[in-house]
Amino acid sequence: MRVLFALTLIVTWLGIGQAQAEDWPAVAGKHSVELADFAFHTGETLPSITMSYYTLGTPQRDADGHITNAVMLLHGTGGNGLSLLRPSFGDELFGPGQPLDLARYYIISPDNLGHGDSSKPSDGLHAAFPRYDYDDMVEAQYRMLTEGLGVQGLEMIVGTSMGCMHSFVWGETHPGFARRLVPLACNVIEIAGRNRMFRQMIIDGFRNDPAYAGGEYADPGDLGMGQTIFANTLVLAGSNPYRAQAEAPTCKQAAEQLHGVVERYRAHPVDPNDTIYQFDASRNYDPAPRLAEINVPVLWINSADDFINPPGLGDPEAAAAGMPNARFVLVPASEETHGHGTHSWPVFWKDDLARFLADNP
Repeated sequence: MRVLFALTLIVTWLGIGQAQAEDWPAVAGKHSVELADFAFHTGETLPSITMSYYTLGTPQRDADGHITNAVMLLHGTGGNGLSLLRPSFGDELFGPGQPLDLARYYIISPDNLGHGDSSKPSDGLHAAFPRYDYDDMVEAQYRMLTEGLGVQGLEMIVGTSMGCMHSFVWGETHPGFARRLVPLACNVIEIAGRNRMFRQMIIDGFRNDPAYAGGEYADPGDLGMGQTIFANTLVLAGSNPYRAQAEAPTCKQAAEQLHGVVERYRAHPVDPNDTIYQFDASRNYDPAPRLAEINVPVLWINSADDFINPPGLGDPEAAAAGMPNARFVLVPASEETHGHGTHSWPVFWKDDLARFLADNP
């Protein structure tokens, strides 16, 4: 049980692979595009940035060569384009007759700015990398699609956690570019309160580590204090209390599970600069004032066991009602759900997605 608990947390947050029923990464194509003269909302610029992305399925094109059947998947904080290309997600959605049947849709799953093999602080600029935010990340996605792939419109955006928030940014900054939005596991209010606090714990944990050296550390693994705070924080933010109680019903078992998770995170240390930027990028997010401008169909799904987005916070039902064509779904908590990470387990919401697509062809 300790191993299962630890792997669940690591897969949820970092996109590290697990034993696979279908090897989706093996059949995905990996690509990259260089975007010249990229301007950030801070006023900083870079001569170019790289956006890396994965694809599944076959593109269909119109007479002008533009792809017409694209669906973009957007991963969570600290993940990458492979985070949603694993059995718990793909086996439920990508097969024949399933909601994202690859015979019908062309799947595009980017490593978002600051993540994976896309441009990020650890490439060389370290803490001098431009301080990007979600608007910058969405602009990088937009330019990747339009300049790199010839995509002038999307059939749908499916976004989890950070990608969920990006979905709402997309709906407001590029209205109608995606015909449908499926945001999973987020809220539409400013990142404040406990949500910002847990992010700040991670940021401060790395910055205050004696080995941080202003972002010029030699080895990410040297930041033992920061890596431990990162792991401990994600145990709380990513776990399901019902599942954790069932798997660790005694004090001794709970301590063993915690230590096992920390050991596994420490065995795969994250880059502190990359992680600081990733968790700070949400600082300007606040789509609430413009939600009424999102006219496309929206299926917004949260789970009741989500530490980061607990039921009722921000009154998501009322927020959904303020959009012209949105439906909010709350997945009930149980010992089978996965806390915040329920977003990556379509078994709990696939039927809602299928109905959404049928109602909005």
